[in-house]
Amino acid sequence: MASYHLDETDRKILAHLVSNARKPFLEIARDCGISGAAVHQRVRKMEASGIITGSRLSVKPSELGLNVCAFIGVTLAENSKYPEVVTAIKHIPEVVECHFVTGKAALLLKVYCFNNEHLMETILNTIQRIPYVQSTETTISLDNAFERQVWVKDFKNLSYKSVD
Repeated sequence: MASYHLDETDRKILAHLVSNARKPFLEIARDCGISGAAVHQRVRKMEASGIITGSRLSVKPSELGLNVCAFIGVTLAENSKYPEVVTAIKHIPEVVECHFVTGKAALLLKVYCFNNEHLMETILNTIQRIPYVQSTETTISLDNAFERQVWVKDFKNLSYKSVD
């Protein structure tokens, strides 16, 4: 098992990239007091260790007409069937996150739909028809107060262990 120790410079680099993944390495380097090549090298090491898993473009769902965000708790008839259920859920485009959780529900899904009718169809005709799905409980989000990536700025003495 390889271990990568994050120092203060790594945390500064991560803080920049979390706030703006498109920020030029030279701009980050100036703020960190190191060369652009050093930033590039550190980012590559963090990618190789699994700390950084890529960068992505964020899309505002409502601008695509996806006006309903909901969280759906899914109770399974048999929790051991979790892998099969997750495989089926991966094929539902409305589901953007799937978490295996504690509590009454085994899974917590985050979904985006065009409207309540679309949400109802997704629940009744797609999710609830997956074998081993026993029941669902839906909570509709009225507002997304904020959303952010993991906060890395002030973590001290952080080590990350990756599996080789």
